[in-house]
Amino acid sequence: MFDKARLVSKAMLFGGILVSGVGVPAVSAQSAAPPKRPAVAASPTRYQPARFSKRAELHYGLVWGVDSLAVKWTESGEVIRFTYRVLDAAKAKPLNDKKSEPALIDPQAGVKLSVPALEKVGQLRQTGTPQAGTSYWMAFSNRGRLVKRGDRVNVVIGQFRADGLVVD
Repeated sequence: MFDKARLVSKAMLFGGILVSGVGVPAVSAQSAAPPKRPAVAASPTRYQPARFSKRAELHYGLVWGVDSLAVKWTESGEVIRFTYRVLDAAKAKPLNDKKSEPALIDPQAGVKLSVPALEKVGQLRQTGTPQAGTSYWMAFSNRGRLVKRGDRVNVVIGQFRADGLVVD
């Protein structure tokens, strides 16, 4: 008797749910209006601030043949590394010229960093003929750690000038 009463109560509960439409999707769900999405995204996203404007990115690509400009704080802050990717080798040639002296300028700290030259290695930068699709780098000495993460810096290599790059 106990099992029969239990079975009857479950059947009545299920029947009530069917009638109310709570557990079963509505047949009219195929209406023309799409369902509204919640205002807040379901999965969390990491905020990534723009390193520089799209217009600046287009400028560097069209005029200098480079993109993916980045400045990173490395070696516990003793070295600042500037990297870029070559899109057009002919336009990017001045960036790899041995004769041009690269400089990293931090207006906030009031310093101008240079690429150090080691006796057996030479300058800590890549020179030579650039190739499209290849990333190149140069390292600036940050003795005293005057340039900090989050600072906006300018990189000058001959006639090339990239302003407002954020040190990561």
